[in-house]
Amino acid sequence: MLYPLTFETIFKDKIWGGQKTNTILGKDFSPLPNCGETWEVSDVEGNLSVVKEGSLQGKSLHELVEQYKGELVGEHVYNKYGNRFPLLVKFIDANDDLSIQVHPDDKLAAERKSGFGKTEMWYIMQADEGAKLNSGFNREVTKDEYVKAVADKTIQDILNIEPAEPGDVFFLPAGRVHYIGKGLLLAEIQQTSDTTYRIYDFDRVDATTGQKRELHTDLAVDAINYHHYDQYKTQYDKKLNESVNAVKSDYFVTNVLNFNEEVEHDYTHIDSFVILICVAGGLTIEAPGGYNVSLKMGQCALIPASVNNVTLVPDGDMTVLETYVP
Repeated sequence: MLYPLTFETIFKDKIWGGQKTNTILGKDFSPLPNCGETWEVSDVEGNLSVVKEGSLQGKSLHELVEQYKGELVGEHVYNKYGNRFPLLVKFIDANDDLSIQVHPDDKLAAERKSGFGKTEMWYIMQADEGAKLNSGFNREVTKDEYVKAVADKTIQDILNIEPAEPGDVFFLPAGRVHYIGKGLLLAEIQQTSDTTYRIYDFDRVDATTGQKRELHTDLAVDAINYHHYDQYKTQYDKKLNESVNAVKSDYFVTNVLNFNEEVEHDYTHIDSFVILICVAGGLTIEAPGGYNVSLKMGQCALIPASVNNVTLVPDGDMTVLETYVP
């Protein structure tokens, strides 16, 4: 019988990474000098999540999809994505600004033979005073204007900059220019893809190589959506002891659960796995067969599609992201 799965964390040091993975999330990433990202649920080739506990300990997520198919991911999910698990979950600690970047959509990624596109969302877990991020443009921009701004290094003048606070949600469809600003700790849910086109990296030099990081300005031009939108921050109701939908897309649905009392969740109507991502507080997931999983801030559990009912027991106040494929 399948059960709620937890995975070994994959740690990534980055030129912009910091120490919050350890100081806030309590994860030891030594011997790395910093940790910019932790990959918590991943089926990206070369970065496969491995089961941490239970009878399936040591198995990779990819092996499990191949073995259990729709029983693990849901029949319609398996029919659509086959043996590739469709979502990637990360925590990101930006001790410095990330590069200005964009991701291709499925069509462009397929044309360039780089797998899936990359639509994603952010949930802000912690923010230093004055922390900001970029999502999209601050006005309508033509392709020629964009190319000139990149060449002149005035790209920041046309970007939409937003203040960011804990609980904020930003949905970033493929094609939207963006970067995470210094001082932010966040959870990221995205398509299973590691394709990023770096547009501008603030002329940083890597301390190890002494070189600037590679830019992908030519690849980015045709990936970008140049349209300006009135609203970039995702609006949702922050209610206590209710499941509130924050994001609904073709690739994933994400609900925000702020709870301080026990709640039962029935997933029989969802033909999909569910990932529960603890972004504040802690809880215990009680599943059939007596299998319980405890999560705290910065931890995740994958609920297989065959597990239809779970009980969430908060340890005080908790906030959990609940995500699945529609």
